[in-house]
Amino acid sequence: MPVVVDYRTRPFNITSISDSGKYVGRSAYWKLYAIENLIRILVHSVLSAQINPAWWAVAVDPNTDRKVQMVKRDYAKQPLHSSPGAHDIYCLFLPDLRKIMSAHRHLFSPIIPDIDQWILRIEDIRLPRNIVGHMNWLNTADERQIDDTYSDLMALMRRLPRSGITLTIP
Repeated sequence: MPVVVDYRTRPFNITSISDSGKYVGRSAYWKLYAIENLIRILVHSVLSAQINPAWWAVAVDPNTDRKVQMVKRDYAKQPLHSSPGAHDIYCLFLPDLRKIMSAHRHLFSPIIPDIDQWILRIEDIRLPRNIVGHMNWLNTADERQIDDTYSDLMALMRRLPRSGITLTIP
């Protein structure tokens, strides 16, 4: 099977663009999808347990909530399009989720003692996530960082139920 390379490094070829997209999707996009959604589940589950299931009104700052409400209004104006999700958390990006975790680290730290390291790791994959989100190629170091974050987050999520946290989908 031929090696897929970034289409931007070769003369124009329609097929190489599709091949590039398939490679990026197969190598990185699905892991970023899992990371971002697992972080949503993590935030929702911890704050539901530590505050209450209606944690949003207590834990999210007014500016972030305003931004989310604007996003929801935009989607409501176009009902034929897909919705990001029923819970407001699905309108947030990784930096927003990181800010919530950081602002409420005291609620996360009893369950995740290395929460500060997780907050940093989420920030560290922000730029590689944006590269993939804008349909571009990652370098080897960014691919490795995403792979490691994915593996470590999967291990963390498997341990959480033992700490008394019920993982719930928002």
